[in-house]
Amino acid sequence: MSKIAAIKPFGQSIWLDNLSRGLIASGELAKILKEDAIAGVTSNPAIFYKSISSDPLYTGDLAELKKQDLTAEQRYEALVVPDIQATCDLTRSIYDETKGVDGYVSLEVSPTLANDAQGTIDNAKRLWAEINRPNVMIKVPATPAGVIAFEELITSGINVNVTLMFNLVHVDNILTAYIRGLEARAAAGLPVNHVHAVASVFLSRVDSLIDPQLEAIGTPEALALRGKVALSFVKVSYQHYKKLFHGNRFAALKALGAHPQRLLWASTGTKNKAYSDVMYVEQLIGPETVNTVPDATLALFRDHGQAANTLDTNIDAAIANMVAVRQLGINYNLAGEQLQQEGLKQFDEAFVKLLELTK
Repeated sequence: MSKIAAIKPFGQSIWLDNLSRGLIASGELAKILKEDAIAGVTSNPAIFYKSISSDPLYTGDLAELKKQDLTAEQRYEALVVPDIQATCDLTRSIYDETKGVDGYVSLEVSPTLANDAQGTIDNAKRLWAEINRPNVMIKVPATPAGVIAFEELITSGINVNVTLMFNLVHVDNILTAYIRGLEARAAAGLPVNHVHAVASVFLSRVDSLIDPQLEAIGTPEALALRGKVALSFVKVSYQHYKKLFHGNRFAALKALGAHPQRLLWASTGTKNKAYSDVMYVEQLIGPETVNTVPDATLALFRDHGQAANTLDTNIDAAIANMVAVRQLGINYNLAGEQLQQEGLKQFDEAFVKLLELTK
């Protein structure tokens, strides 16, 4: 068994954070789905910019699309929607075998709509209909407008991957919006057993922002927290998840066959060379969660990662770490808002570059 596949028995699903036409056509994607028990695929504007700009399999189709009277965004979608459909077809057996728990492929709504709730709803519904696969997830950001859109999409029965979550406010807002959306479906007499969503919590960017602040404070207590804040935040978030979805609030929906909104770990490639290169995978393995992992980190874990149930360990220490951060004068909620805005900007910039390719 591969070291990556060894994670599955601990209840965590590993999804690949990459997609390209070449990855599909070469058979490489099918190979890692099988050998490493990869259970889903995620994409974003930066991933598709890299794919379309470097993969020759897009060249002919893009040249033909440029002859047509289409906007740059329409050409982009005409290129990537078939890739999403093909990947959904490739992962459909996983979706069927897991009864809809896994086998998902994510496509993001336009990043330009991050603060436009109705625009996000309309864009997501259009993409959902166009892709026309039960195992697609439409990605929306956890902005205030995104929370509104997300709730409506869940009520409409659309699978959603909520992205760019960095603090407990984001986590609680999204998880409770999911429950409200399902409650609205149930109240309307609609089925809730086929609706699935994940909540993507970002990791390495947290430590990249907080570590320099800890170093600037410079006390032994502050320095001891370096590289621990993102991991601690995730462990605390997971406790919130368990309390919400295994408690009274979700009980009535669960009786109707509803599924919890699993937390998903994103941005899991280690940026600081001083830390373990698999820390955001190895230290956060636990039931009812997903980790979406880039190729490079998958290769590292395949080489020397160790699978164990680590997510539900050292919870008291994680809580103490988050308290210590606050006592040092670092406002974690504000840091989360800053990181979300920076993430939105990065996705927006990648989307602009992407549309330059398809002009």
